[in-house]
Amino acid sequence: MKPTLLVLAAGMGSRYGGVKQIDAVGMNGQTLLDYSVFDAKRSGYGKVVFIIRPDIEHDFRERLFDRIARNMDAEYVFQTHESFLTPAQIEASKDRTKPWGTIHAVICAKDAVKTPFTIINADDYYGREAFDILGNYLSTLDNDSTAHAMVGYFLKNTMSPMGSVSRGICQVKNGYLQNMVENTKIEYDADGIVSHMPDGDYRLTGDEWVSMNFFGFTPHAFDSMVGFWDNFISKNADSPKAEGLLPNWAGEMVRNGEGTMKVFSSNDKWFGMTYKEDRETVKQNLALKTQQGFYPETLWEK
Repeated sequence: MKPTLLVLAAGMGSRYGGVKQIDAVGMNGQTLLDYSVFDAKRSGYGKVVFIIRPDIEHDFRERLFDRIARNMDAEYVFQTHESFLTPAQIEASKDRTKPWGTIHAVICAKDAVKTPFTIINADDYYGREAFDILGNYLSTLDNDSTAHAMVGYFLKNTMSPMGSVSRGICQVKNGYLQNMVENTKIEYDADGIVSHMPDGDYRLTGDEWVSMNFFGFTPHAFDSMVGFWDNFISKNADSPKAEGLLPNWAGEMVRNGEGTMKVFSSNDKWFGMTYKEDRETVKQNLALKTQQGFYPETLWEK
């Protein structure tokens, strides 16, 4: 059974200042997502499902989706404000402009995913080795398995010099996740790396395992995700900024004994586009990989 690639591409890009999901960074106008999907296909993934906002559909199709759909089984679904909300919750949140977060995004795609699946961010480069590792692992699982997995990275290798980042800080023992908590504002200061959490600031060494939302799950996980979401929205429907976050659910899932999560590592170097200033670094990295022959100049057939 070939795994599915599920792409989180509905973000607002507030720190980036634009729709980075479809920003051209390749030598021939490719987006960062072109390279991720190309790597996934080379690693044996059979389908890609994108989660997007309705307001970017036209540009998304024109700049990315139609090209990929000619070369791979592809589909997209919408994450809307009203998805999985009751009428009362919709009314309570009518003034909210911020998306509900990554756990909400993922459950918006649950009817489109029929096999074990890997989740990725649209604005991160993970490297082909990570897709190989997780793809090979997922291909051994059936849809009811609770033996999930992730590819972890060291925090110091995922920081942006341009500003703060959001990372899921992991506790790992004997190769398995014990807990994970999303830290939504981690940044450099004069003394090193600091995480600003609601209950105070915490010093980090940079050697912590972190999640970059490179997760591997089976469809069995959707029931637990929906339960987490229902609990979250029942408490936060009237909040202008609260988000249901995938790493927080994953940590809770493991703590509650609903499944396990094996933690793999990758030798590939991560890079991404959190800020507009990151774009030039991404372009240079992709150009170098193309010059070295790792990628063809033209990724897809017309």
